[in-house]
Amino acid sequence: MADSIIVTDKLTKIFGKFTAVDNVSLQVNRGEIFAFLGPNGAGKSTTIKMLTTLMQPTSGSIRINGIDPATDKEKVRKSFGIVFQDPSLDDDLTAYENMRFHTALYGMPSSRQSARINELLEFVELLDRKKDLVKTFSGGMKRRLEIARGLLHHPMILFLDEPTLGLDPQTRNHMWHYIQDVNRSEQMTVFFTTHYMEEAERIADRIAVIDGGKIIALGTPEELKKKTKAKTLEDAFLMMTGKMIRDEEASGVDQMRLRRGVRR
Repeated sequence: MADSIIVTDKLTKIFGKFTAVDNVSLQVNRGEIFAFLGPNGAGKSTTIKMLTTLMQPTSGSIRINGIDPATDKEKVRKSFGIVFQDPSLDDDLTAYENMRFHTALYGMPSSRQSARINELLEFVELLDRKKDLVKTFSGGMKRRLEIARGLLHHPMILFLDEPTLGLDPQTRNHMWHYIQDVNRSEQMTVFFTTHYMEEAERIADRIAVIDGGKIIALGTPEELKKKTKAKTLEDAFLMMTGKMIRDEEASGVDQMRLRRGVRR
């Protein structure tokens, strides 16, 4: 049996009367690149928030590298890196200063900080811009810096929530090249969400599709296409989830308002 580094059992999150995540049971293997796909409002971001200790489950269990986040959040947090969907850099600091601040958060010895920061900035092709303020960077450069920051402490798992949203194809390709390199060299597990179906089809070892808070499909890209008799993963995804436009995933209160037809 494969070595599972992320395990959830009947993971559930309820906001009032709205169930955002409904009995999700998953096993993600060590060293796997795992895509977590779903329409807007399907429960993707809520699941990631629970996996990364930012949100407490209503019920069910999580194990990250064998550790229960409910009892040891700090140990779990040291085992993963995360690149959020929304920008999280300090624009008024330099690239190097953003990275240095992060090493302090993870308690990295000062003797190793500079070498590791420079190594990663060179890895994402930003070493020559390390003294520049982040506010002068393009969107693609900021994304590369966020990835470098997420890799600082040699995480066992890298969580990526819509990491290539709004990036041009060249930057997207470069970004995935960096991540695949680390995945291969360090056996780092990658758990990512994306709305770019061709990206998931090309990059992921396995894919889980969530809709209405439930896992509705799980398998390799080829298995999901075969199951739906589709030529592409995008066609398979639309067959499984429908073609209706969905509202963005929001807080439980916002979701309940939307379902009741109430607008702010």
